[in-house]
Amino acid sequence: MPTNLPPEYFEVDKRYRAAKTPAEKIETLEELLSTIPKHKGTDKLRGDLRRKLAKLKASAQTRKKTGKRDTGFRIDREGAGQVLVIGSANTGKSSLVAALTNATPEVSESPFSTWAATPGMMPIENVQVQLIDTPPLNRDFIEPELMDLIRRCDLILIVLDLHTQPIQQLEDTLTQMREHRILPLRLKAEHEGERRLTFVPILVLVNKCDDDSCDSDFEALCELLENRWPMLPVSSKTGRNLDRLKQEVFDRLELVRVYSKIPGKEPDIQSPFVMKRGGTVEEFASKVHQDFVKNLKTARVWGSSAFDGQMVPRDYVLHDEDVVELRT
Repeated sequence: MPTNLPPEYFEVDKRYRAAKTPAEKIETLEELLSTIPKHKGTDKLRGDLRRKLAKLKASAQTRKKTGKRDTGFRIDREGAGQVLVIGSANTGKSSLVAALTNATPEVSESPFSTWAATPGMMPIENVQVQLIDTPPLNRDFIEPELMDLIRRCDLILIVLDLHTQPIQQLEDTLTQMREHRILPLRLKAEHEGERRLTFVPILVLVNKCDDDSCDSDFEALCELLENRWPMLPVSSKTGRNLDRLKQEVFDRLELVRVYSKIPGKEPDIQSPFVMKRGGTVEEFASKVHQDFVKNLKTARVWGSSAFDGQMVPRDYVLHDEDVVELRT
């Protein structure tokens, strides 16, 4: 039966889909329900929306009781990895995220224009990685939720402005991390045995290196820092080294792409299964389907680590862009 929805419904529906906070969603959902005419054709739609509204209100009530609130830092993981872009104000973090992803963070020459985390998806060949812009860390108050987000991510990109005290910017950022017991992964051996520390891999991006005229300044910066940190000169303005940055991110996340092949057919190279480096045939089979793990009889691999169609055991370690044929 047709629902015959009025034009106001579609206008409010757009606002509901664009709502960010639970309070906004509840308000627009209640308004949406009020626009729907009551007849048999709309019974299912009204029922679905009422269930959504009930869930939102229950969630909001739980959050109220536990003291939790929506702060703009609750971001669901997407893609093959979660990468945070952090640093001081006006280093060009938002411009970099905008240049690399589909996100539209607020870009401004005014400091502190970013007040919430803004996620976007960065394509690296046929893989998507989540890249998140964050508020500057050189502030009097840093939200605990922001530090929790940094603590949970897979990789940190620290952005510096080559032309504005980059060493001080780096020290400020590392100090904030250290005060919240978050340290670069490369320091893990120096802090072995210490409790309640989180170690996250980092890559330092020296932004505003627009062309090779900046190379001497970048090299001088590396020397002053005694090459202690992995650093890459980039430019959100000219796009310099952004493709190289994508490859660096892929490598530092330690990802490999594995393609599934159905017997007698060509492999699907558009939709790889993404695994951590060191993953095995058995782990790949579990990603394809749990039944493959239980019933797997043979596996054949095509790739740089094997001759074409080589039969391999379950514990065989797969490499980037291997093709795997599973048989049960």
